[in-house]
Amino acid sequence: MKSYTITVNGTAYEVTVEETGSVSAPVAAAQAAAPKAAPAPKAAPKAAAGAVKVAASVPGKVLKIAASVGQAVKAGDNIVILESMKMEIPVVAPQDGTVASIDVAEGASVENGDTLATMN
Repeated sequence: MKSYTITVNGTAYEVTVEETGSVSAPVAAAQAAAPKAAPAPKAAPKAAAGAVKVAASVPGKVLKIAASVGQAVKAGDNIVILESMKMEIPVVAPQDGTVASIDVAEGASVENGDTLATMN
């Protein structure tokens, strides 16, 4: 696992990138819990071999989808913006690549670790 520190609106967060088999999952430990609405039923998408899973770093609500399927992104580009504890938390691309799928919709409730998107 590799750890990084990111700063959002003056608050530092530890980001841990964990590799599980051929799928990598960035997980930001924001050390915060947010009240949430009842989760909508959803199927857990499976990432293709070699794909990178972009996961929620905190529980919250999807405010904005910042990238689109097929879009080329660079490491650090916003993919999804979450609202958690009345803060906007960007979920960013962990590496350069192409967005293969967006697996959530604006307004959806998500839990820590839920897949938001996959990249190639």
